[in-house]
Amino acid sequence: MFESEFERNLYALRREKLNQIAALGHAAYPNRFPASHTIAAIRESYGAATAAELESERPRVSVPGRIMAIRAQGKAGFAHLQQGGERLQIYVRLDAVGPEGFQLYKLLDLGDAVGVTGYLFRTRTGELTVHVEQIALLAKAMLALPEKYHGLADVELRYRQRYVDLFVNPGVREVFLKRAQALKAIRRYFDDRGFLEVETPMMHPIAGGASARPFRTHHNALDIPLFLRIAPELYLKRLVVGGLDRVYEINRNFRNEGVSTQHNPEFTMLEFYQAYASYHDLMDLTEDLIATVAREVNGSAVTRWGEHEIDLSRWRRYSMREAIQTFWPEAAGPGPEWAEFASAAAVEAMAARLRRARVAVDSEPGEPAGKTITKIFEAVAEHRLIQPTIIYDFPAAVSPLSKQKPEEPDWVERFEFFIAGFELGNAFSELNDPDEQRRRFEQQIAERERGDEEAHQVDDDYLRALAYGLPPTAGEGIGIDRLTMVLTGAKSIRDVILFPLLRPQSPAADQAASDLENATGEDSGAKPGG
Repeated sequence: MFESEFERNLYALRREKLNQIAALGHAAYPNRFPASHTIAAIRESYGAATAAELESERPRVSVPGRIMAIRAQGKAGFAHLQQGGERLQIYVRLDAVGPEGFQLYKLLDLGDAVGVTGYLFRTRTGELTVHVEQIALLAKAMLALPEKYHGLADVELRYRQRYVDLFVNPGVREVFLKRAQALKAIRRYFDDRGFLEVETPMMHPIAGGASARPFRTHHNALDIPLFLRIAPELYLKRLVVGGLDRVYEINRNFRNEGVSTQHNPEFTMLEFYQAYASYHDLMDLTEDLIATVAREVNGSAVTRWGEHEIDLSRWRRYSMREAIQTFWPEAAGPGPEWAEFASAAAVEAMAARLRRARVAVDSEPGEPAGKTITKIFEAVAEHRLIQPTIIYDFPAAVSPLSKQKPEEPDWVERFEFFIAGFELGNAFSELNDPDEQRRRFEQQIAERERGDEEAHQVDDDYLRALAYGLPPTAGEGIGIDRLTMVLTGAKSIRDVILFPLLRPQSPAADQAASDLENATGEDSGAKPGG
């Protein structure tokens, strides 16, 4: 519990103060405090009241909070209470609270939780204040609040001790309030459009619905291996087969991969499916959804990301091939012609030209041309998609669950959307031909045999569900963590997850890892989001 000898000694000192408080007849840890108001309610009701009005009315309040500032001046003192992200000043006088009450006040420390009862007035400087008549200790802060709780030196500590981060850094609380507001707005959006919120299993016999390395576990009673969910997709589409034409789930997914400023092994996704729709319908829905959520959370569709002002109501659309042509670097020579994307040799030549221009494309000999095209797109275009952008029409080789384009069988009706240079969502017209789906699964088996640990496994029960008939359906997954990053301007996914998973290590090692993340943007591993 103690990180230093100083902390140990401080704990002992405050324990002695707690004993003195108990000796005064005050409960060290009372069971409740009968509050009449929150600080927010006091400010809403009396924030505009004048000193004369308060003096005439003397409104009585009982309010709890955490002490964030305290000072004594002889027989009186001021302190600031914090509750719900807001602060309120209190004034404590010996003749108002009595000797024992004032002695309690003098034994208080920063961070202590207290409850006060009294009346409101304004000081000579005009500050709304509680003139305290009764004071009670609710919980003693046995450890000191950090003196400096900002900057790179403390970034790992902030994530590890979020309970401190939340009450010391008001901006952190605001991030998570906005995250909660975004979730409410998303639910309202889909509920209003006839979607049904559902829950699907988090432990799967087959790791399916996405390409990712899973976490493994074991069910003792059934004596079977299981995987933590990497995506709910195949279960949600089973529901569409069953007649639930519009479904959505806000779900936790787990992918046993690397971490970075944009990736966390445990993350939250919105996933939804709409029968009798295609990926074109979801493009329109996505643009409207993101703008609507932004307006409800921030009051505007415009947000800031570092030096960029991003308008979430204005979108661009490129096919993947158009994006490669549009963002092709001059150093790599003339951009590719449309016909070159149909030739495996020409695609590999594109990758070679980019590598000669010092653009990293990690393609491998013998891999499908579609996989190489996707890697080329990621290398030349993805980081440049700052404003909201939809990239559509993906190679079938990287889209085992997507429906083929009728006129181009090597390409599928799939799109991803990007904001601030990273992907937030992935959608497609769902493949509903059980025979073609089996063939795609078998292709994934071949990729797994080539060493691709993330290749999709065969799910025979899902194939059986498709055999009963999945109507034309479009589905999409959107990363809630990344969306919150965009809405709040957070540069790391850890800033929008209350308790991100961290490796247990020494403070020095934590700092080194944090420095590395901020310098490079990521550690290792593939995308766990979207």
